[in-house]
Amino acid sequence: MTNDVTNDVTDDTTESVETDAGTARVTWHRAKKARLVLAVSHGAGGGIEARDLQALAEVLPGHGVSVALVEQPWRVAGKKVAPAPKTLDVGWRGVWPVLEKPGLPVVSGGRSAGARVACRTATELGAAAVLALAFPLHPPGKPEKSRADELLGSGVPTLVVQGGNDAFGKPEEFPKGSYELIEVPYGDHGFAVLKRAPLDQADALKIITDGVVQWTASLG
Repeated sequence: MTNDVTNDVTDDTTESVETDAGTARVTWHRAKKARLVLAVSHGAGGGIEARDLQALAEVLPGHGVSVALVEQPWRVAGKKVAPAPKTLDVGWRGVWPVLEKPGLPVVSGGRSAGARVACRTATELGAAAVLALAFPLHPPGKPEKSRADELLGSGVPTLVVQGGNDAFGKPEEFPKGSYELIEVPYGDHGFAVLKRAPLDQADALKIITDGVVQWTASLG
């Protein structure tokens, strides 16, 4: 699967959304002939500038998928540390009506902590599927503190995209389940690859975007 653009893309727009956790922000990268909305949020230590989120926002609209990059209220407020998981869920629920406005199926997604939120709330919100980027299966060095139940309990078609060297859980550590998993060889938790790796950063990002393009196409 290649990333050849097949649809025109509209201009980006950003809107603020009031939630019970504070003001969130949604940056749209819309496809003119969209059939899906992919909503993705950031992790607990970064924002929507993450390389994987930006790559998806650039590529997916050309394949009929509008991408909504969601900034949680704590990030919009300029705080450096994310709140408790329950508060993240509150923020995500508050943004959901805006994501549904186009009247299209919404794929709930995120990276790291955002992936956990997407899994925890998918069935409740009526998500069509879940995209879990760099799912934090466990804290680094603490495999006994598994979060596999969140992933396995998503209740909808789920795709995990995981770096081969992710300290929060390597692909081989993941339990068996009905989800799909794409490995980004040599990638860390942020999908960065070392210069000595046999693939470069652009190759790593293309594995992500190609995989998500193919997966979203399978969703109908």
